[in-house]
Amino acid sequence: MKDNVMEVASMAGRIMLENGAEIARVEEVMSRIATHYGTDSCNFFVLSNGIFTTDSNHAKVEHIPFHGSQFDKVVEVCRVSRQVERGQLSIQQCEARLQAIRRMNAHPATEQIFASALGSAGFCAIFGGGIVDCAVSFVCGLLLWIYIIALGNRYMSKITSNIAGGMLVSLLCIVCHHLGIGHLGNIITGAIIPLVPGVPFTNGIRDLANEDYIAGATRLLDALMVFLCIAAGVSFAFMLDYAVMGEMIHIDGMHTDSFTSTWAFQIVASLVGTAAFAVLFGVPRRYYIDCGLCGMAGWLTYMVLMRLCGSSVVIATFFAAIVVAVLSYGFAMFRRCPVIVFLVCGIFPLVPGAGVFWTTYNVVSDQLSSALATGFTALKLTFAIVFGIIIFMELRNRLKHTALKK
Repeated sequence: MKDNVMEVASMAGRIMLENGAEIARVEEVMSRIATHYGTDSCNFFVLSNGIFTTDSNHAKVEHIPFHGSQFDKVVEVCRVSRQVERGQLSIQQCEARLQAIRRMNAHPATEQIFASALGSAGFCAIFGGGIVDCAVSFVCGLLLWIYIIALGNRYMSKITSNIAGGMLVSLLCIVCHHLGIGHLGNIITGAIIPLVPGVPFTNGIRDLANEDYIAGATRLLDALMVFLCIAAGVSFAFMLDYAVMGEMIHIDGMHTDSFTSTWAFQIVASLVGTAAFAVLFGVPRRYYIDCGLCGMAGWLTYMVLMRLCGSSVVIATFFAAIVVAVLSYGFAMFRRCPVIVFLVCGIFPLVPGAGVFWTTYNVVSDQLSSALATGFTALKLTFAIVFGIIIFMELRNRLKHTALKK
């Protein structure tokens, strides 16, 4: 009986870990299941890519690589653990439910492809692109996700897939630039957004906030590697164009369109863009609007501080991250759902994806001083997001601890 309980709890942890849950949530669910069925939860030790299960006559080590986020599985496992805690499921029923969750399919490919296209267009608008720029980003985002589903996820490693994806989408944007369609800086910035590693980035921050430094550093390093792969792909595309055309493309910064930069358009674009990426992260459909509202609120806070208060981009990002964290926890409590579902999506408009492109472009075009400036700005924005989320989590944990003492 005890071995079976440990196997079931380990299965729950595996499903969550390989689909994007943070360490603390995995440990909480495993402990909840094991404790209810009378097994000491200290027999479990969870890392970012593995679970250790031990007992007096039982030992098991599972290597669990991260295959990509499918948050609907995380949500369902959490729901099963709550039902176990309330005594509604036997051990056999729990195991059967977990097996069914494990077999759950991802969202349909057509839904993911359209979401990638819509998300790319939405974020292109957020970064100042015009209607034509958004249309080009829409097409590039669509083709990018077709590549990911057909080739990247099936036949390539994560490193190769991200390099090839960054190169493919950059070449498509460069071709449009040579045809006189759109502003290159805007369309590339929007088109590469589906490749940005939102899940390991956000989970790394939360693991650090929970003082799990090994897992946090590992996940942030994973996110950094993806950023570097995207940068390498963009670099190869520009170098290939230089070899063919004989000169480096000159880009004069980001173009800001007067229509798409209006308050109303920015609010709608951030809502739609964030909700679209909720599809790519495998969020249950009933939470799409909630995720979009988190992203919209964060971006609205950012715009208010930048446009009306004259704040620096770092300060605006810091407070916007706090707003996203507050709303994410609010939705998590209201929906009785893991907070990571809302936090990953909501923080996405603030992630410095544009900084990756501009740093890469400046390096390739031998503008090293500009590359250092844009790279340092992207780093500052990253730290602003990190500290915004960590400060709120620390304040929340202290208030919760104080309330429990009373």
